[in-house]
Amino acid sequence: MDKLNFLTAGIPISATGYENAFEKLEELNLDGLEVEFVHGVRYSPKTRELILNRKNKIITHHGPYYINLNAKEEEKIQASIKRVLDTYRAAVDLGAYSITYHGGFYLGEDSITVTKKMIERHRIIEESVDKKIWIRPETTGKKSQWGTIDEIIELCKNFSFILPCVDFSHIHARENGKFNTYDEFCQILEKIGSNLGSRALDNFHCHVAGIDYSDKGEKKHLILKESDFNYKDLLKALKKFNVKGVLVCESPNIEEDAILLKEYYCSL
Repeated sequence: MDKLNFLTAGIPISATGYENAFEKLEELNLDGLEVEFVHGVRYSPKTRELILNRKNKIITHHGPYYINLNAKEEEKIQASIKRVLDTYRAAVDLGAYSITYHGGFYLGEDSITVTKKMIERHRIIEESVDKKIWIRPETTGKKSQWGTIDEIIELCKNFSFILPCVDFSHIHARENGKFNTYDEFCQILEKIGSNLGSRALDNFHCHVAGIDYSDKGEKKHLILKESDFNYKDLLKALKKFNVKGVLVCESPNIEEDAILLKEYYCSL
């Protein structure tokens, strides 16, 4: 990627389906969309054809919500690994840029223990993929979930084809309002670059949305202008670090906020 591209999380609301999703994105001057496999990796031959005929638009994939690579039961761990692999194989089939998913929950265990288990389970994933697509565990918004930026970075250090999906809104919510200034956004990007190298900033995948939160972390997504999320300072930081890749807007009004983000970024 030679620039930062702006995507919607799923089919634009103003589209009727994949039949005109990419045409609508072209009209809106947006760069692509994240295919949402949140309830399972399923798509019809017709949908496959429509996605493959998207011309110059970029796609990414979000894996199912039912992934928990730190489950207590072995069958749930294996099912979670399969869901990651299913998402990966669909991404290869459809020509996606990368996949992302939530890794799992602590379930009463400490961060170091769970991170070690996450590394072990990603090594199992590594054995079954051809490393054509970036695999990206996402920073999570609830304090009960594994997935701080430090945990994700520690995992990624062990693999050549795994990089973070940085959900800046999740980080802001998880930390109960922190990480919402230009300097704090720069700290996150500096940490990623210094630990994972320039490839992590040159092949970036992030999520942005307005967000509601409590002391337990994320509650729900909001429209950007109805939240306290400081998207302008974030975009200034992304510009300063010359980040390249994709920014996926997850606000409830996905294309409106995606346009807002892209237009402000391009004005800097």
